[in-house]
Amino acid sequence: MVPNLIGGRESRPRAATLPVYDPARAEVIEEVPLSGPEEVGRAVAAAEAAFPDWSRRPVTERAQLMFRFKALLEEHVEELAALITRHHGKTLEEARGEVRRGIDVVDFACGAPTLLQGRTLRQVSAGVDQDLHRFPVGVAVGITPFNFPVMIPLWMFPLAVVCGNTFVLKPSERTPLGAVRLAQLFQEAGFPEGVLNVVHGDQGAVAALLAHPGVSAVSFVGSEPAARAVYRDAAAHGKRVQALGGAKNHLVVMPDADPTTTVPAILGSAFGNAGERCLAGSVTVAVGEASERLIEPLREGAAGLRVGPGDEPGVDVGPLIRREHRDRVAEYIRRGESEGATILVDGRGHMERPGFFLGPTVLDRVRPEMVVGREEIFGPVLSVARVASLEEAIAWANRSSLGNMAVIFTRDGRAAREFRERVEAGMVGVNVPVAQPFAFFPFSGWKRSFYGDLHIHGTDGVEFYTRKKMLISRW
Repeated sequence: MVPNLIGGRESRPRAATLPVYDPARAEVIEEVPLSGPEEVGRAVAAAEAAFPDWSRRPVTERAQLMFRFKALLEEHVEELAALITRHHGKTLEEARGEVRRGIDVVDFACGAPTLLQGRTLRQVSAGVDQDLHRFPVGVAVGITPFNFPVMIPLWMFPLAVVCGNTFVLKPSERTPLGAVRLAQLFQEAGFPEGVLNVVHGDQGAVAALLAHPGVSAVSFVGSEPAARAVYRDAAAHGKRVQALGGAKNHLVVMPDADPTTTVPAILGSAFGNAGERCLAGSVTVAVGEASERLIEPLREGAAGLRVGPGDEPGVDVGPLIRREHRDRVAEYIRRGESEGATILVDGRGHMERPGFFLGPTVLDRVRPEMVVGREEIFGPVLSVARVASLEEAIAWANRSSLGNMAVIFTRDGRAAREFRERVEAGMVGVNVPVAQPFAFFPFSGWKRSFYGDLHIHGTDGVEFYTRKKMLISRW
């Protein structure tokens, strides 16, 4: 059984369990406990007990420990990548990229002595000075999804703890192994017991964490309905919340776009990580003549991608996370075809092989009212829409209730600027496959892609994990 890690010690509760799979082979490799309120309470209590001492540690000492943790992560990149591939299924190359993106945030957190500086204004009034100081919020909680079992925890707890908070991490019950290994390396770096705790579970554990009076802040990444529910419930219990939800990302291709660079970018955006990411390109919107130059290269490129276990050399697209999720994605393909879309590449033939596979699929002539044009699919399915103008393309993207990412491919600076100004998405790309900000900027989804005020990582993360105290003094 995968252990909880509470107060620096492993714990295996007497609880129901769920299987953890190798999705490329449909084999059970572990069992994960469904921890209840009692185990959740123990994890929060350990974090509460560690908080007074940890929050008073000099910021330079906290930063030095974070440097040690970063060094250990660098030493274990290959181990962590292999672990990700084993229980998520993504290719080793993608897993290595995930680990690197996570380490980027740890690197950012090492700058705590600068990031946590306050402000001073002397003589704000006659003989009066004013100072702003940052204080930690207390016990923070991270609830992370299955698709990035190492990167997203690293988006949360390093920044939280370097700000002086203690942390309880509830990883996805589908991919819990990465979080446990991160916590082990964290302890090896020398952090005190109880600063980081890991408790496994499903919705019951989440509900217990959201309601616990000892929890001050909640960071969440998951689907839009789940993000909305977490935001509502945690806020109702008086906690600050950042809840990242779903996405329906649009890739607009202008007639002047270069197909030799645009097509590989679209394929990587749509089918990387088997489409199981909130920055996956979901709808390619071809403007005017772009469709005629785009369709055949897209078809050939998608059909040529190699599908297989992520630990095999040369594989481009790994399995989906579970059989039921794969079947759900396949149902989207069926519905798209029944609503009038044309299937250019059909990945359902891979469903006959062992494991939870579904190959790259391309649907042409998708309309905005179709379910594949509206809903997040979270799988290797690319919809292609055809419009006459940039105006129509922007309107298509802005119909969505989600606003995570939007990208334009063009050589026209005027079109790129118009797109940047008018598209309703928090992360906008120009001639890039995935508009993902680096660790020192916020991951800034809009609309129903994000619930809260302060985004994850970057300076927003520092703001989220600290509260301000104002000192007004006269001597």
